[in-house]
Amino acid sequence: MQRTSGPVIAATIAIVIGGIQWARAALLIMPRAPQADLAHIELGRPTLPPLTYTVFCLRYEAECRPRRSFRGGPIPLTKQRWAELKAVNRAVNRAIAPEPNELGLAGEEWVVNPDRGDCNDYAVSKRHELLQRGWPARVLLLSEVVTRSGDHHLVLVVRARTGDLVLDNLTPEIKPWARVPYGWVRMQTPGDSQLWATPGRSGA
Repeated sequence: MQRTSGPVIAATIAIVIGGIQWARAALLIMPRAPQADLAHIELGRPTLPPLTYTVFCLRYEAECRPRRSFRGGPIPLTKQRWAELKAVNRAVNRAIAPEPNELGLAGEEWVVNPDRGDCNDYAVSKRHELLQRGWPARVLLLSEVVTRSGDHHLVLVVRARTGDLVLDNLTPEIKPWARVPYGWVRMQTPGDSQLWATPGRSGA
């Protein structure tokens, strides 16, 4: 993909400057022990999406197109949907050979179903495959997290009625969001996938 300059560089600088604030915020949103009120991640203030997500939407317009739905809220996780979720998670994890991005923000590029890629490619590919299978966009939320080592990482959160589930390339297991060892930075909003928000504590 061709690199852009000018406004993109300016936006990149702004994001780098704000990165410290996002990382600090993430440390305050580490998951606690699972409880009934923590089944779903509570969203707080609106925030800017990752710069690379904006570039991704320019390249993959269909992935970011607003999708209307007559029904809202989390999706019922039937046996069929659970089997489909596990199959997609397993297939994408196996299909993409891991290739870490050694260039940092300058090397960021989100690609659907590449032969090789990093966490971003796994997450958008899983979302793509589930959209293709008829899953509603409102329950497929790209989410930026921070690992214990301080690395920023992208996962896909699936919003089921029983709770938010995390699809991750670092593990074959699909886990509830409160059982993954990450700090939560920002994620897509269910109402509009182009809008992102910072997670907030329940009752905050």
